[in-house]
Amino acid sequence: MTTALTDNPTPCTVIDQKRLYDLYTSVPTAAEYQEMVGMEERWIGAIAEGHRRTAPGFASHTELLRELSGFLAREGAVASDSHRFLAEEATIDQFRVVVSEFAMDGLTESLNLLPVVPRLPYKAGMAVFRVMVDELGCGNDDQAHSELYRELLRELDLPTEVEAYRAGSSPQSHAYVNMFHWLASRADTPEYFLGGYAYFEASVLYGFRSFAQAARRLGLKSGKYYTEHLYIDTYHSKQMRVAIRETQTAQGLDLAKVWAGVELTSAIVGDATETAIALAREAGRA
Repeated sequence: MTTALTDNPTPCTVIDQKRLYDLYTSVPTAAEYQEMVGMEERWIGAIAEGHRRTAPGFASHTELLRELSGFLAREGAVASDSHRFLAEEATIDQFRVVVSEFAMDGLTESLNLLPVVPRLPYKAGMAVFRVMVDELGCGNDDQAHSELYRELLRELDLPTEVEAYRAGSSPQSHAYVNMFHWLASRADTPEYFLGGYAYFEASVLYGFRSFAQAARRLGLKSGKYYTEHLYIDTYHSKQMRVAIRETQTAQGLDLAKVWAGVELTSAIVGDATETAIALAREAGRA
């Protein structure tokens, strides 16, 4: 949510992110599957491998979790000018741009993560599933995070269907959604997901502050989408750490892959956020 501490070694525009999203949300033919694999290898596979090769030589998962805490503390302390602008200056029309950029994710939140649960050892999968249950409103349609996002879109007079955003959103916002697909069901092992989502759930605790401040400053009644994350994601980040520990206990972990998940998620989320706010600023100058 802040600018990532690490440089993204492979920009998301190296492939057609909209095409990859289409492949992820369909049943591909054999030829399309080959196309999808090639796109993954050129983009997120290259990012993951680069971070895996340069990951610290952690002696244990405890050491990795300690370093993750430091990584989050350092990243959270670096408030980008984009976040300051969003919190303090963005107009309602500029905020609409940012909300639109993340609509594909907000409207489908956590649904594309469900395939990771059976890929994990039982207790680790249950820890992740507890997070998913919260994201899905514990079965209450009105409390699901995707419905909270719809309320936000309605208040901003924006479309509430995913299809409305597939053509117009930036490659970076498509990459943001595609990353979650890859982490949960396409990466060769779930370690990338464990690192990436452990990072993500904890980073939201500082990453969403500027969004919540902007919604409050602009007088929006549906800012609950952001404040709910600020409230519940402390619990979620703890559950993700449980998932890492339980996986280590059950079958061991490739810690370099877990760390690669942390760094690639930080880079892609940071890129998408900075791009969305830059587009909003551009819209204000038009």
